[in-house]
Amino acid sequence: MHVLWSLKEKYRCAVLKEGSFDKSSVASQVVQLLTCEVAEQSIPLPVLLMVDGFDEMDSVFDLQWHIDNELAKKDLCSKSPQVILLNCMRAELVEHSALSKNIVFIGNKLSETEQKQFEKKLEEIEKTYKNAETFYGFMIMKKNFLPEYIQGVARNTLKRFDIDRKHAQLISAIFLLNVYCENSSLSVSLCEEFLELETKPYYASHNVEDEFGKFSTLVTRCTVKAKVIYDAVKTIHPMMAEYCLEELTTSYNVSRAELTNLLLSNDKFFVCVQGKDELMKYIHRMLVKRRCVRGEQNKFSPLIEAIIKERSGAEETVLHNAVKRLDKDAIMCQLLARYHYIKKKDFKLAKDWAKKAKDLSQGNSYIFDTAAQVIKHELKSALASANNPITPEMLKEYLKMAGSATDAFKETQETAKKEVSLYQIKRGNSPFNTAGYLGEIQVGVMILEVLKRTPIFSAGDPVRHDIMKMFLSGKMKIQDISKKDTVHAPYYDILHEFSDLLCNLRCNMKKQFDFLDCFFVNLGPKLSLSDCRGQSTQEELRRCFHFYVELFCKFDVSSLPKESMSFQIHKKRKFLESMQADTHSGLLKCISENISGENVEEIVRTYKFILSNSQSEKKPVKDRVNFIYAIVALHCIKSDSDVLPSFQTLLRELCGILKDPILPRESLALHFIAIALLWPSQKCSPDVPEFSKQLGSYASQMSRDYWDQMGPVCHSKWPISHLYLGKKKGYNQLIHHNKVVSSVDSEEAITSLWGNGTIWKQEKVQDLLYRAQGKVLKDTILLETEQGVKIEVKPYYKSQIRGGRGNSRVSFFIGFTMKGPLAFDIQFQ
Repeated sequence: MHVLWSLKEKYRCAVLKEGSFDKSSVASQVVQLLTCEVAEQSIPLPVLLMVDGFDEMDSVFDLQWHIDNELAKKDLCSKSPQVILLNCMRAELVEHSALSKNIVFIGNKLSETEQKQFEKKLEEIEKTYKNAETFYGFMIMKKNFLPEYIQGVARNTLKRFDIDRKHAQLISAIFLLNVYCENSSLSVSLCEEFLELETKPYYASHNVEDEFGKFSTLVTRCTVKAKVIYDAVKTIHPMMAEYCLEELTTSYNVSRAELTNLLLSNDKFFVCVQGKDELMKYIHRMLVKRRCVRGEQNKFSPLIEAIIKERSGAEETVLHNAVKRLDKDAIMCQLLARYHYIKKKDFKLAKDWAKKAKDLSQGNSYIFDTAAQVIKHELKSALASANNPITPEMLKEYLKMAGSATDAFKETQETAKKEVSLYQIKRGNSPFNTAGYLGEIQVGVMILEVLKRTPIFSAGDPVRHDIMKMFLSGKMKIQDISKKDTVHAPYYDILHEFSDLLCNLRCNMKKQFDFLDCFFVNLGPKLSLSDCRGQSTQEELRRCFHFYVELFCKFDVSSLPKESMSFQIHKKRKFLESMQADTHSGLLKCISENISGENVEEIVRTYKFILSNSQSEKKPVKDRVNFIYAIVALHCIKSDSDVLPSFQTLLRELCGILKDPILPRESLALHFIAIALLWPSQKCSPDVPEFSKQLGSYASQMSRDYWDQMGPVCHSKWPISHLYLGKKKGYNQLIHHNKVVSSVDSEEAITSLWGNGTIWKQEKVQDLLYRAQGKVLKDTILLETEQGVKIEVKPYYKSQIRGGRGNSRVSFFIGFTMKGPLAFDIQFQ
């Protein structure tokens, strides 16, 4: 606040505290503050908005997105920053790798100078107040946040604690809230109602804090700005709440479960209208919100996990009480469903709670996913306890469960698609839910395990292995297999019953693998620096793909004679599939994951073999395009490879594809690589003028194809820039993202460098990339090359060109994405 006050002449300052506010409304108010009483031609003072108490960076980024959109709607132009966000967050632990030049970490440790200042201030306080030692908020800092001091205060203040007394119950509820829900508090009115103070004649001359007795030194009053503004009570310091709660559990046997049940079951906490809605939100947050640790989300919230660790089993009562208290909250029913299938393995109850959650919240894809997860985990649990071989009865039961789970995950996928348009209206930063796609793949892997454990497809028999692969690929009917094996007729009858599920299994799994591959390779978080859910999903995808490859990517020794060309091409295609090199997204992933140069060389040779020996008159466009991607990948990974053709040979191959008509589904991948390879830089001679002149047309087609193919899933995501335009010519005009990252010597976190744009100021990055020039036209940049080619380039951030009027000249770096070329580090000339 002192900083804001000192800068009030330079900025229009405001403070935003975390709360139940509408971010679009806040954005509108920020713009109003920016423009209020500003003459039309004058430059307004920038708004300095201090964002205080947000517990997630995503919330801050979401707010930034809304403000940027509001500025765009108002068409406000300025070459200097219009809104500056000063983000203040509290963190228990900050890793050195997460720090950067635009992040200041203020630790809970005083310097020697600060300690002397606190000593001096204490002397002043002691002259005015007799009980200065009970000013614990001040004393905690004066003692340099010494844990032993805080622990000692907690122990001494809570002596002879009696949970049966009302003020003790109230303060322990405050401790619990303050530990597990940041910035939480209880309204003064609620405290008065709970302590029944309004019935006491002397209360008019007292404060509610006095009614806490000797515990009054542990609490302080604050103001909560929600739908209405009200006074509230909280612990003097988060560390004090933590040590007090620990003291209650260790010295007085008051468990977290007991305190949570007290909070949930006592009606007096919910009688008072003032602060009731906020209390409900606090309870919801501390029971539901999970943490992401090392790229993986915990199964339950920190409070529930602490209760399980402290007194396993007590959490069930807590969750049931929570559902009774928040009886209209679908997420609480979802939480109970998750608890029953994860912890209790009670799948019947889990299904009941999942159904209740769906009934309360129609159209929530995450709740639909929970309903599907229950069935999936039921199947997983049954398989874990099943004996080998699986009997016909068990096979039928397992396939029935697998079919139900598959249908449920497909329903999740459809619900996620329907959510997209709703989220675009109501929220700015809600990602597309991919859980249904991963879930369907996981069920597919379980089906493979079920079948392998039957005598007709037993693992270890290569002939039966090939038969199963052909059956699941739709190349062999179950009737044809059963004719040669009358012993296992009951199994075949069941397989025939589920033939619709089984015969399309490989095709469906491959479809979902390709979709998720395209999603994660080509789309990244719009603003967030991390994607916890996305990381764990990709790890699980790798595991599942390994199972898929083991069955489906080993060629059939029985289907074709070894000497036939068809068999050799078939075998080559299976190799490409096993390397995920049969799609352009998979080939781009080869670069980003930096697979070995030898493997990429083999991929290039494989495509060359397939194209050279193709029996069709016209070689498949997909193979020809993928061949070009493979060559580009090889250059990025092993630029000195003997397998690399000359750049001119590559361009001739590309132009050959561009001459032929192509299907809409193939045009996005083709135009991406065409724009990157044919881009005429200042040092490139126009060897392929016919197609270079069409780059503007390719870019506009890419934009349309991007929205047609990826529009439904790209919300809150941003197209990843795989390649950048370099200063050199030939292959070397393509600079891969990894090369840009590896050129940075800074100790700052690389994600932070991208986020704040500092990476473009790095000398080595500037040496690598070519700075193009163009002029601003509304919300885009028109680039005209020396060869007269005009191409529209979209800015990475629209706000970067909002300060320029029509025809303003700008310079920028160019990144190539599936949405089209994007302009980075835009500078006005």
